[in-house]
Amino acid sequence: MTRPGGVRAALMRILLQEDLNFLLTNRLPRRLATRIVGRVARVEHPLVARPALALWRFFSNVDLSDAAEPAFRSLRDGFTRALRPGARTFDPDSAAIASPCDAIVGAHGPVRAGVAYQIKGFPYRLDELLPDPALAARFADGRFVTLRLTAGMYHRFHAPADLTVEAVTYLSGDCWNVNPIALARVERLFCRNERAVIEARLADGTPILLVAVAAILVAGIRLTFLDTPALLRDHGPGRVACRVPLARGAEMGWFEHGSTILMFLPGGLSLHPDLAEGRGIRAGERLGSS
Repeated sequence: MTRPGGVRAALMRILLQEDLNFLLTNRLPRRLATRIVGRVARVEHPLVARPALALWRFFSNVDLSDAAEPAFRSLRDGFTRALRPGARTFDPDSAAIASPCDAIVGAHGPVRAGVAYQIKGFPYRLDELLPDPALAARFADGRFVTLRLTAGMYHRFHAPADLTVEAVTYLSGDCWNVNPIALARVERLFCRNERAVIEARLADGTPILLVAVAAILVAGIRLTFLDTPALLRDHGPGRVACRVPLARGAEMGWFEHGSTILMFLPGGLSLHPDLAEGRGIRAGERLGSS
């Protein structure tokens, strides 16, 4: 008799074949699929919620041991779950720049003349990713790190240090998958997808930038310090100035499915030497230093 774990492993081997994975997660109507999943994820009726949650757990290998409440009324509740107190500890060193989220580390390193890369051989320009050339110039010779949140991970993200959010720009766009298979096939993918650009400054005035990038099946990016639906309804895509002080580890927002956060640091800051592509990292672990 085939064990459930064996069935899951066999299905994942099939689904991770690159051509099939790219076809299934990118060539279907992406916006329609995202809207449908967003609606299904909110349904709390057991006839819908229970099978949806079961499929999520089956395919995502979810670890709920640190969830504040491991039972969910809907799939969305599972995606956006809170953690029990103390489940994540943020590096207390005042010079540390911590990971804002649980993630798999992707491409990272120096930004060279305003160019970063999504995966080896696939560069993108900051002035295409960001809404303002002056903002792009601020990080043109800085550092960057790509943090990919998978479907089963904790989906909330937090302040990587004591900082003040100064502005948010919400840019509409596509919803390509952001997994490595898509990153190796779609040029300038992060510049194409829907994203929220969060401008902030550390306590000493150093600028820092977080770009929350949506993806297929991500029904929304939500910010805890701004009313995101009202932001889009009242302003549409555009820059909204604000002044929101956040302590290290304070919640900044969440994705309603897995996605990616890009973090940009100016040239005077450094990335942690132990960062490695493909390595898992938890919110609060050190990414860099000021």
